[in-house]
Amino acid sequence: MSDTSLAGRWAALRTQGRAALIPYVTAGYPDAAATREFLAGAAGAGADFIELGVPWSDPVADGPVIQASSYAALKGGMSLAGALDLLAAARPGIPVIVFSYLNPILAFGAARFAARAREAGAAGVLVTDLPVDTDPAVERELRAGGLPLVRLVAPTSSAERVRVIARASEGFVYLISRLGVTGKNRESGIGNRQADIAERVALIRAATDVPVVVGFGIAEPEQAAAVAGIADGVVVGSALVERMGTGSAQAALDWLKALRGAMDRAGTAA
Repeated sequence: MSDTSLAGRWAALRTQGRAALIPYVTAGYPDAAATREFLAGAAGAGADFIELGVPWSDPVADGPVIQASSYAALKGGMSLAGALDLLAAARPGIPVIVFSYLNPILAFGAARFAARAREAGAAGVLVTDLPVDTDPAVERELRAGGLPLVRLVAPTSSAERVRVIARASEGFVYLISRLGVTGKNRESGIGNRQADIAERVALIRAATDVPVVVGFGIAEPEQAAAVAGIADGVVVGSALVERMGTGSAQAALDWLKALRGAMDRAGTAA
């Protein structure tokens, strides 16, 4: 039986000597059936973890692609409870991190959410707008329910703040690679930012033993391969969600295979 815990999966990846591929998908976009198909096929396409996004009406950290996917999913009737039902039905065999804004969790009830998410098979939670120490009561309720809290590190965070966030993060630290919202950004590609990303990754690693993943703006296989050479994992979101909407779950899975292939080739060459 596969280990769907965050720690277990990272241990396996270290043994294999490869970087993690972490796709983000919006629950219910373009519909629930497509989400189920993607969840069921992600591991076979090369994913090591999945971020399952809970649609929200005010996704301020997200770019136009994920914003549009959230609005469409909400219009189609998706909710936090519905996202957890999708996860429970799919059981993808790899760790799933529920990616949500705080308001849906508060409306659901933090303790109730943690219990239901664990029951559905979630391995952790990332709450976009819950900075470290801003709401200790909610943090305690999530942890008490057995949900590791993954934390975001912004490119504007001071060195001291990075250390605080890194020490508080469980499962892994998610480093945002650039300023702005999520989405493709070919004009200022990863190649122009590799030195800065490497410096931030090193700062985080000096503060914690948990893995460091990088996301925001990774839209091409070569970009994923470049980041895989710096960090422990690569998050892909908007470019994949776009394929879910304009193509199909299978189109998104095929693209995931291309990313995995590029990352593996780069790892072999190194």
